[in-house]
Amino acid sequence: MSGRQYASLASGGLDPSSPAMRLFQKAKRFGIWNPCDIDLAQDRVEWPRFDEREQDVILRLVALFQAGEESVAVDLLPLIGVIASEGRLDEELYLASFLWEEAKHVEFMRRYLTEVCQASGDLHAYSTPSYEAIFGEALPTALQRLRTDSSPRAQAEASVIYNMIVEGVLAETGYHAIFTTSDRLGILPGLRRGMELMMQDEARHIAYGVLLLSRLVAEHPELWEQIEAKLQAYFPLAAGVITEVFDHYQPDVPFGLDYQEFLMYAMNQFERRYNRLLRAKGRGADAAMQLAHQSIDEEENSP
Repeated sequence: MSGRQYASLASGGLDPSSPAMRLFQKAKRFGIWNPCDIDLAQDRVEWPRFDEREQDVILRLVALFQAGEESVAVDLLPLIGVIASEGRLDEELYLASFLWEEAKHVEFMRRYLTEVCQASGDLHAYSTPSYEAIFGEALPTALQRLRTDSSPRAQAEASVIYNMIVEGVLAETGYHAIFTTSDRLGILPGLRRGMELMMQDEARHIAYGVLLLSRLVAEHPELWEQIEAKLQAYFPLAAGVITEVFDHYQPDVPFGLDYQEFLMYAMNQFERRYNRLLRAKGRGADAAMQLAHQSIDEEENSP
């Protein structure tokens, strides 16, 4: 047979039961929300009632989310290119929705900064050394490396920093901060709703990271030591972001937010994803796919 080979025309076509296609179906069912439709009216009413320090901590959290969402949206393309070049059509289809969701997150956070926080000036001062080490150095370096190095080793490092650390630890801890504040005090319903939808999207993103890393470990068992080493190396930077944010407000942190609670929450999120990946160690391809299915089922807040 001559000419181009089409995965969707090959024997068997697309497998709707594959983990990637399951994620794609979920993205189509639950990821169709419009950042412009979220009602921010009550948040705008509440904003002037907060004192200066309370406004600053909200603005800081939203600004850090904004920069983080922009970073992951910009840096995802090389991974999509690698997956496409390997002919993994089901994963590529899912990653198309993945990037679209990151774009929506960027739009929502910027809308919140403008319409509620009334932030029109430069917000780069909210970045901290650990934050910059992750989003300004580690994340773009690992993802952009894929443009010239598509090796399994390079893919594994990119997924560790993107899916396991940025989304699985930092973003999840940020959501916890917003949910805790909103639920405890009955405030900021628009921000909470937007974050809830973003978190549902990113639960699927994390599940994809488990799929990718499990598959890579099954195909290349020698990668486990590198994945484990990178997880251990990057977590202190994530913890550093949390520490640096709280240090700015100690000893009286606005809204009663407690540093130890959030550091412990971050550690628990890290351990959850680490233990899930640990199950892939020394197992074959079929077991890796089973693990990916379990991850889709287990991710909290994933519809």
